[in-house]
Amino acid sequence: MNVVVIGAQWGDEGKGKIVDYLAKEAQIIVRYAGGANAGHTIVIGDEEYALHLIPSGILYSDKMVILGAGMVIDPVALFNELAMLRDRGIDTTGRVFIADRAHLVLPRYIQIDKDRDAARKKPIGTTGRGIGITYSMKSDRDGIRIADLSWKERMDGLEATDQEFLAPYRERLEAMAIDLSTYLVHRKNAQVLFEGAQGALLDLDLGTYPFVSSGMSCAAGAAVGGCVGPRRLDKILGVFKAYSTRVGNGPFPSEFDRDSEDALCHFIRDTGREYGVTTGRPRRCGYLDLVALRYACLTNSIDSLVMTHLDVYDTLDEIKACIAYRIGDKMVETFPTSIEALNNAKPVLRTFSGWKKSLSSSLTYEEFPVAAMEYIEFIERFCETPIDIVSVGYDRKETIIRKSPWTK
Repeated sequence: MNVVVIGAQWGDEGKGKIVDYLAKEAQIIVRYAGGANAGHTIVIGDEEYALHLIPSGILYSDKMVILGAGMVIDPVALFNELAMLRDRGIDTTGRVFIADRAHLVLPRYIQIDKDRDAARKKPIGTTGRGIGITYSMKSDRDGIRIADLSWKERMDGLEATDQEFLAPYRERLEAMAIDLSTYLVHRKNAQVLFEGAQGALLDLDLGTYPFVSSGMSCAAGAAVGGCVGPRRLDKILGVFKAYSTRVGNGPFPSEFDRDSEDALCHFIRDTGREYGVTTGRPRRCGYLDLVALRYACLTNSIDSLVMTHLDVYDTLDEIKACIAYRIGDKMVETFPTSIEALNNAKPVLRTFSGWKKSLSSSLTYEEFPVAAMEYIEFIERFCETPIDIVSVGYDRKETIIRKSPWTK
């Protein structure tokens, strides 16, 4: 069975924790898009792990993890991450593979990335890790794949600085390379978890272009970057937070008013630890945008939703969510393509009662306060998509499963 986990907002939804939790029942975990610009934090008891390239399932000693064909891989970041895991007692020997169609990030791409964004009149707000440039090189047919490392003519044609950079990594990268399509065909009865990066609203085609990532962060990217046909994907899970966040520039219709809601913004940011795992940048925060979430469900065929950070609202008297936009004199209930429209959109808010109780002590959904259930069930009706998993804390055990995604 093949299960896909994507972000249903602008990234940072808590996918890492959910993939780590679901990986217990998987044999193989495939990260299918993005690069070291992503960041996943896994908390197990008193231990905390920050991962950027390696799929979250690596923390289980019996799981195979694969960096998929849709990824762009910085060798320095990859081997630093492997060294970090080794130093912390995680044996990754023979368990980490790379699709031979994945592309490599070179140091000069990183500098080009920083220079290009700084030169824009309106910067995108990239992480400056060369991700967009690597995808651009890929589209221009000038990129370097893992498979190309053994192609002498191709390697000899690289700039001298590129050859010097890759030389110490070639053998190690080639030793990890696999033909992902063939690998998965030979394991078609395995439980495979496909892990996305960023979020659906940052997808190059479906997101808030040009304020998007450069890869396929949509559910369809799992088929392409995972080297399987779309009919091989059995279930798609969309992870979202009980509120909304965004990093970098771009439209954010439900963002808190920085004057009147400053205290609420600081509360959400500090309580939810809304700082980038990769960059440390504080995230922009806002009300849950249900218009955008419904759009993500529709365009990604999301079978069920996973709600995270619900416990951040435990102490509030009331909670608000965006159920429509007011753009000029019009009420808009669908997610606009136009950046101008999104920039001018004002959130239409619905207020919900707070539950004033810690959710982390709940062992089942039925133990939730009525007000928390009402908030969850309104979201389900609005998006016409069930919420099958609810996270009420950072630890694995603080996860409520209403319906397992591994059931067909």
